[in-house]
Amino acid sequence: MVAQHLDVKKLYALKEWWVLNEDLCKNIDCEIVADFELEKISQLKTPNQVVAVIAVPGVEHFKFERDQPGLILDGIQDPGNLGTIIRIGDWFGIYQVICSRDCADAYNPKVVQSTMGSIFRVKLLYTDLESWMDEQKSLAFYGAALDGAPLKNIPAITNGLILIGNESKGIRPEVMSRVTQKITIEKWGEAESLNAAVATGIILSHLR
Repeated sequence: MVAQHLDVKKLYALKEWWVLNEDLCKNIDCEIVADFELEKISQLKTPNQVVAVIAVPGVEHFKFERDQPGLILDGIQDPGNLGTIIRIGDWFGIYQVICSRDCADAYNPKVVQSTMGSIFRVKLLYTDLESWMDEQKSLAFYGAALDGAPLKNIPAITNGLILIGNESKGIRPEVMSRVTQKITIEKWGEAESLNAAVATGIILSHLR
């Protein structure tokens, strides 16, 4: 299901898909294509039965819901990680993600593919994190860090935001200074760190 805040310009679909989803195409320009045509349009080696052309949402489409939880991503530069984080957020009911300006482009083909459709439901905002956080009065910010409180000691959250930092450097000091509570995934082994997307999944499974 595509979120209503997205503007679907056109669908290119195989006839067998169109027959099953004809009602969906009533208000959308839908062109029936052959298998080889869909393969040329798609960037996948084995495309599905339909490709959608969707306008990139502008900032005006992002409305932050203070009573809903969200994610803040600081410097997530790997497209695969960003896409996977968006997908994980969708799994746990996180539909608003605020990104620093140096995060990977959410509409990079690798990001879109990694979300497996979740990018159609999750709203994203690219902004200056420090200024944005300063504007969010009375909201709690939970920052993933190596020296934080163990997750088992943190109650589930219904609002507030969880901060995930850069894959190698973590959360920048100027952003971490605005964090309400540092949180840590306890470890038993010798690994120095966790993949950003894996850490996001573990944290959300505890705090949601």
